[in-house]
Amino acid sequence: MDVYEIRDPAQARRHLLTGLVMTRTAVVDAHFAQRALTWTLELAARGDPLPPVGFVADVGQIALGLEIDPTLRDGLPVVSGFDRGLVRRYDDYVLGKFYVDQSFERGADALFRYHGRDQVRALAFFIEHLRQRAGFGGALLSPAVIRTLLHAPPENLLSEAWETVEQEGVSQSLVDDYEELTSAIHNLGETLGVEDVFELEHGTALVDFGQRVALRQILQAAEELVQQLPRYKPRPSMRRRYVATNILDEDAYPVGGFSSISNRGAIESLLHSQLAYMEQDQRPDLFDVKFLRDELLYYARDENHFLRRRQTFIFALYPDLAQVRFKDAALPWQRIVLVLASLLAAVRKWGEWFSEDALLFEILILDRNQLAPEEELLRTLFRDQVQSGYVRIERAEPISLPPRCNDYARYGHCHYLGASLTPHEPPSERVFAAQLLPTAAIPQFFLDQEPVNLRNETPLDAWRRFLDRWLSTSIP
Repeated sequence: MDVYEIRDPAQARRHLLTGLVMTRTAVVDAHFAQRALTWTLELAARGDPLPPVGFVADVGQIALGLEIDPTLRDGLPVVSGFDRGLVRRYDDYVLGKFYVDQSFERGADALFRYHGRDQVRALAFFIEHLRQRAGFGGALLSPAVIRTLLHAPPENLLSEAWETVEQEGVSQSLVDDYEELTSAIHNLGETLGVEDVFELEHGTALVDFGQRVALRQILQAAEELVQQLPRYKPRPSMRRRYVATNILDEDAYPVGGFSSISNRGAIESLLHSQLAYMEQDQRPDLFDVKFLRDELLYYARDENHFLRRRQTFIFALYPDLAQVRFKDAALPWQRIVLVLASLLAAVRKWGEWFSEDALLFEILILDRNQLAPEEELLRTLFRDQVQSGYVRIERAEPISLPPRCNDYARYGHCHYLGASLTPHEPPSERVFAAQLLPTAAIPQFFLDQEPVNLRNETPLDAWRRFLDRWLSTSIP
């Protein structure tokens, strides 16, 4: 990653103006120059290495749907000193990738949720994390130089830019920047990470730095944990149990097709040929007679039914978890981050494995104040699921756990996980109970009050092992 500093204001001005006319997605005019420099200023104000202005403009143009017709790109002027082979590689490997990359498209769609200055800030977030993920550098220069350009007449800027290019050509530093970013993006997988897209879609890209770091770490940890889990649902455990349930009406669905003909049925199942018995001028007609005698014929449906299981997962977070907001030397993240990441990973995998079941996830915060930051993070992580009713996040008292678990166990399988630093009795004998005690880098884990040995694992592998055992033993 080549990062260099430009301290001379005159040199920084030439660098910016030369990069401006090197854009490949728009005809450089006064309006475009103002827009591109505004995006560049937002990036420079963050204090991060600044890619070429032309690249910033190209990303902004494509992401916001402002680029020109790609078929007209060959008609754009090529800046003197900018190798045509490099131009072709840049068009194919960089701009072409942006058009087909799914993560870029999702991030671009998320930008339209922002307006005004917020959209400019979100675009700066978009470009900076793309640069970090690809691993190319840029120039460090004073934002004051860009502000000076923004206050100058745009027509004068363009004249100065083209005059600079004609007289001095393109600087070697700009050519090196384009070579580096073209090679880096060509070898890149997805242009944006899962956590980058999540932040753009959920509006957290503009929140306080500390909250953003926590969100990104939880998402990264969850992704790391999920990758180690089985892709397909494991076989049920030998400790499989069956519970007596009261089946609700909405749990059963008819799935059989029409298998025979009967003289009883609903009017919508009536054979169309029976309508021939109707007569327009004579009542009662033969249709009425057959109807009264139950002699009309109906399609009869197979009596097979699909039974949808109800499964409820209750996660109880005790107040003493506030004491594990620190990072062990042997772990890449804080313990509380790994606890929340385990919940996120569990919801994802259970949603995949039991997609045909009626699932409900309840996250209970057993404290009003100490876990307020964690509650806010969880509401952000599960915002869409909370809105759809798939996940519930509530504050509760420990005394409310037994009746809540018993109520859910009446109608289906109920799974319970308590996360705390001290052991607690299971809230009910009718639930699949587990306990997580993150008292050290290697956590303690209990299934039905029986300890699970995780000591033979490295700390991070122990967390993976805990999640794998917890999920696999909860298969009903």
